[in-house]
Amino acid sequence: MANKEKSLQKREPETVSTVERTRSQKVFVPLVDIRETDNAIVLTADMPGVDEKSVDITLEKNVLTIDGRVDMVTPDGHQLSYMEYETGDFQRAFTLSDEINREGIEAQVKDGVLQVTLPKAEPAKARRIDIKVG
Repeated sequence: MANKEKSLQKREPETVSTVERTRSQKVFVPLVDIRETDNAIVLTADMPGVDEKSVDITLEKNVLTIDGRVDMVTPDGHQLSYMEYETGDFQRAFTLSDEINREGIEAQVKDGVLQVTLPKAEPAKARRIDIKVG
């Protein structure tokens, strides 16, 4: 039997290059896990450095857009001499289907992890259409 090996590859963060920016920081595409439950679809995005005041979620024309803003902070009295961890803003967009209840969308962020809950819409109920004599 052949020995099957799975190799894990480190995924480098993607950057967004199609958006005109007014800030000089990089824009990263956050990695997102998508889970489905009986009642909702849950998005979990890894956005280090983002808190509830620096994240913006908009829904326009079936497109849910997540924007996170991160400012690099250097403690007083310190000067950066070497950096391995890059900071920047985050942006990601998702197209939603009609199966999502747009009024019930909720989001929360804790420790740089954003969770967006997209509740499923009630399925359209089949009904009989009465015909009237005119």
